Amino acid sequence: MSSNNMADPRRQNKILRYKPPSTDSNPTLEDPTPDYMNLLGMIFSMCGLMLKLKWCAWIAVYCSFISFANSRSSEDTKQMMSSFMLSISAVVMSYLQNPQPMSPPW
Repeated sequence: MSSNNMADPRRQNKILRYKPPSTDSNPTLEDPTPDYMNLLGMIFSMCGLMLKLKWCAWIAVYCSFISFANSRSSEDTKQMMSSFMLSISAVVMSYLQNPQPMSPPW
């Protein structure tokens, strides 16, 4: 085993463990995509709910998925889950229709 270690060209004292740069010292490293998608999802889901636009409701679901997929595990999930539930309710409410009263056959 020691003969194998002697043939190893790497220098043990030069090996450094990777430490990701902190976002506190450099705020440009933070990715704003989840926040923007969350905001867009809220706007589209409100349009889908208020105006009964199905395409707005589906775009809201899409934006919620993108926001969830791009978020970090350390972020608050309550806001993302509320945005996702709002977009799902916009889809459901846009497809619900008031039943028409039955007209007489004559």
